[in-house]
Amino acid sequence: MWDPKVLWRASAVAVVALLCIYLAAPFGETVAKGADLDRRLPAPVVDEAPKGPGTESLVLAGGCFWGVQGVFQHVRGVLGAVSGYDGGAASTAEYESVSTGTTGHAESVRITYDPHVITYGNLLQIFFSVATDPTQLNKQYPDEGTQYRSEIFAATPEQARIAKAYIAQLEQSRVFPKAIVTVVAHDTGFFSAETYHQNFLTLHPDSPYIATFDLPKIAALQKVFPAEFRPDPVLVPGRGS
Repeated sequence: MWDPKVLWRASAVAVVALLCIYLAAPFGETVAKGADLDRRLPAPVVDEAPKGPGTESLVLAGGCFWGVQGVFQHVRGVLGAVSGYDGGAASTAEYESVSTGTTGHAESVRITYDPHVITYGNLLQIFFSVATDPTQLNKQYPDEGTQYRSEIFAATPEQARIAKAYIAQLEQSRVFPKAIVTVVAHDTGFFSAETYHQNFLTLHPDSPYIATFDLPKIAALQKVFPAEFRPDPVLVPGRGS
């Protein structure tokens, strides 16, 4: 069943987007920019090597978690991608509270992957290439607030070192017209989001929000990372899987 807040959000975004496009407002320009995030950025010079059998995980925040989750669910080597919240307390890790922008949480995605198939650095490469615009501060296209910030929640010092080195590499290469504002911080705890947020892109491809802002990311992933693209997404069990 649709959550009333989600239905209102999707409808409101669709109306505003159409009005701004027709009026050639600045927001319309950001819609177009969203479709331009389809360049394969340079691979990280500094990366990790698999330490043995088993899986690893990372937590990324890059705007609304629907699209970020959807992108990584289509990446080969990813074994799971869960929408959730990171950066705040357990007591405020729920949608209504996080949406106020006062909890410290960011809408995030925890990605579990096989490091023998895809590396931590390669996942960051995909993140910056097609999943988010790292030059937008505390926002991502129509969504504004600290809960939509761009952040990498490092689980280990090595993850933090690789992420910082990659951001420095991209800055030095000047691949973006503006400075990268993505923050690298310590992961203080990830909390899964409500069930209705899981697999949202796959379950609601006709949603105006998904069609406008997130499906272009999937198309970009397939276009510029064809070897890493998997057509059938790995879904969160129990939610349309």
